[in-house]
Amino acid sequence: MKALVLGGGSLKGSWQAGAIQAVLDTGFKPDMVYGISAGALNAAFIVNEAGRSYQENGVIDWQLVNKKLISFWINNITKPDDIGILKSRFQLGIDTILSRFDGLLDTNPLHERLREYITPALLRSSPIKLKVGSVNINTGQMHYAGPLDEHFMDYLRASSSIPVIMPVIQIGGDHRNAHLDGGLREVVPLKQAILDGATEIYAIATHPEVDNKSDINYRNFFTLIDRIKDISVSQFENNDIEWAEHYNENILSLGGISLNRKIDLKVLRPKDKLDINLTSFSTNEIKEMVKQGYEYAYEELKKSK
Repeated sequence: MKALVLGGGSLKGSWQAGAIQAVLDTGFKPDMVYGISAGALNAAFIVNEAGRSYQENGVIDWQLVNKKLISFWINNITKPDDIGILKSRFQLGIDTILSRFDGLLDTNPLHERLREYITPALLRSSPIKLKVGSVNINTGQMHYAGPLDEHFMDYLRASSSIPVIMPVIQIGGDHRNAHLDGGLREVVPLKQAILDGATEIYAIATHPEVDNKSDINYRNFFTLIDRIKDISVSQFENNDIEWAEHYNENILSLGGISLNRKIDLKVLRPKDKLDINLTSFSTNEIKEMVKQGYEYAYEELKKSK
C-alpha cells in the first residue's frame, strides 16, 4: 500500500502543494492520503479531486489533481482575510468576560471555501483512502476521521483550527466532542499510516529539523504565538519522523497488532524555516512558496535516484 503523508504547517501548506507535484512527477500514485492541519486540507482536496477524476474518466489523472490543488492555493488563499477575519477588540473583550471566547479569527471565509471545493459525496466515493487528524480538547485524545465518519467535514475543519487563533470546532454541535488542530499531539501522521498498512510512504513535512530564529519581536502577540507554535510543532514533527525512520530497526506493536512488515520511507522537509506570515501575506508569496516547494522536492528526489 502506498501512502502520501502530509504534515501540518498553516500557510506552509502552499510549499507542500508544490512538493506534492514533484512527488507525483516521479510516477508515485498513492492508495491512501493522510493529513494534519494544512496537510489535512491538502489531503482532502487531493482525495476529492481524485474521486472526481475517477468518476468522470474511470482513472485518476494525478497531474491534473495536484494542478487543481496548486490553483486552489494561488487563486483562493491570496490575503489574510481569505483565511479569517480578525475580531474586534470589543468583541473579544465581551466574549472573554462572558466565557465564550472562540478564537481571535472568524474563520468563516476559509470554511466557505472548503464547502465550495470539497464534496463529502466525492470523498466517500473516491478510490483513495483519506484520514485527517484532530485532537479532542476535552479528553486530549488524538482522533483520525475518514469520509465515512459522521460529521467528517467538522473533523476536517478542526484539524486545521490553530489553537487560540482559530475557534474550537464542536463535532456535530456536541460541546463534549470539541476538537482542535491535530498538531497538538502529532504533526506528521506516519504512525497512523503504518498502522493502516502503508509500506511505501512519501511524507512531506513543512518545518526544518533544526528551527533557528535569531531575532523575533516577542512583544508582538501574533508573532509570539506563531513562534511558540513553531517551536512545539518542530519538535513534534521531529518525533514523528524519527519514530518512522527507526521503524524498520525495531519490533513494534501498535494497538495490540504486531507489525513486522518493513516500510520504504522517503521524507521531504525544508532545510530552512519557511517564512510566511498568517496575518500579512500576499498571493505572490503563496506563488513563491509553491515554486520553492516544487523546486526543493524535485532536487531532493533527483539526488535519491
